[in-house]
Amino acid sequence: MTELAGHSIETDCASSHSRRQCSELTNLLLLTLAITCAISVANIYYAQPLLASMAATFSISAASIGLVITLTQVGYALGLLLVVPLGDVVDRRKLVLIQTMLSAMALVAVGKADDVGVLFGAMIAVGLLAVVVQVLVAYTATLAAPAQRGRAVGIVTSGVVIGILSARLISGVIADLGGWRSVYLSSAALMLFMTVPLARLLPANAATPTSESYASILRSIPTLFLRDRFLRARAVLAIFTFASFSTLWTALALPLSAAPLSLSHTQIGLFGLAGLIGALAASGAGSLADRGLGQRTTGISLALLTLSWWPIALLPSSLLALASGVILLDLAVQAIHVTNQTAMFAAYPAARSRLVGGYMVFYSIGSGLGAISSTAIYSALGWTGVAALGATFSAAGLLFWWFTARTSPS
Repeated sequence: MTELAGHSIETDCASSHSRRQCSELTNLLLLTLAITCAISVANIYYAQPLLASMAATFSISAASIGLVITLTQVGYALGLLLVVPLGDVVDRRKLVLIQTMLSAMALVAVGKADDVGVLFGAMIAVGLLAVVVQVLVAYTATLAAPAQRGRAVGIVTSGVVIGILSARLISGVIADLGGWRSVYLSSAALMLFMTVPLARLLPANAATPTSESYASILRSIPTLFLRDRFLRARAVLAIFTFASFSTLWTALALPLSAAPLSLSHTQIGLFGLAGLIGALAASGAGSLADRGLGQRTTGISLALLTLSWWPIALLPSSLLALASGVILLDLAVQAIHVTNQTAMFAAYPAARSRLVGGYMVFYSIGSGLGAISSTAIYSALGWTGVAALGATFSAAGLLFWWFTARTSPS
């Protein structure tokens, strides 16, 4: 490990000030953090079922309105690299509150946009500010006592998965009732509302004391992953895991909306709710990591991820098999994600914000890889090809874990 490891994880709550912070990580605060994460991350995904309506509003082509998704992801990537690392040098409470209020303003700008240029610019801002999710995950790891860190990170990260999986269904229902603009205006109101409990419950000065400058923090992110074999291994696992995850959720609507199933957007969105069952069940993976079982949990989860593609491959002959596969896949992905973050936070307690920012870049790489390849494979080979692709990503991750677990120290 580099000098950023700084101090043992057991010293995180050693000082009287830190003990007070750890004692303030109540169940109410954990629930508030999880809800905030769900609302914030959903802002990135609301647009996916709304593109046709947005294109009609601004009288532009379907190809052009696709920039809404692209620009939101560009803003999110910039936020991961430039905003999240700020959590290592500033008061995280103030950072979270500022991001939440600015996010509400950006969402209002989207909902009130009367020009496509304003819309595109506001969507970049929405993506940029949505990284408050990652600031909150690192914040949670700092506030939690070492013996409870995995459980706390698991609960808050479950909120992230809930937001991702429910966003499409929620946006579709709200848009049916009040139009696509009402989706963003409603979310703006929710973001503004969440500033009240956050301001009351979040303890101040939760950043790890450091003499490093912001520029030094940014330069250290690639250095951390280049120098540390353990971090590189977790980054590669993130790529394989989220490539498999994105393969499913990018292509799933294609066979479900086509004959002979011809499901509606709302019916397709219900499979996201099935995924929530698995995601919530996986929150216990953090507790296993707290007990020193993170490596074993990762391996078992990768095996389950690979296995999940067998019932998923039975589509369209069995929707029940698909639902069971979705639950298993989301359980496995969430368990891997939680154990990855818990292990990294324990290894580098002084660099949690920059670590989560860097790690999520690999998450995005995997998600992009799965999205691009799954649609191409579906066009060429149908759903069987998509299932084979997802299983290949999962199996590659399992083999990589097996090799690194045997050749690297814990």
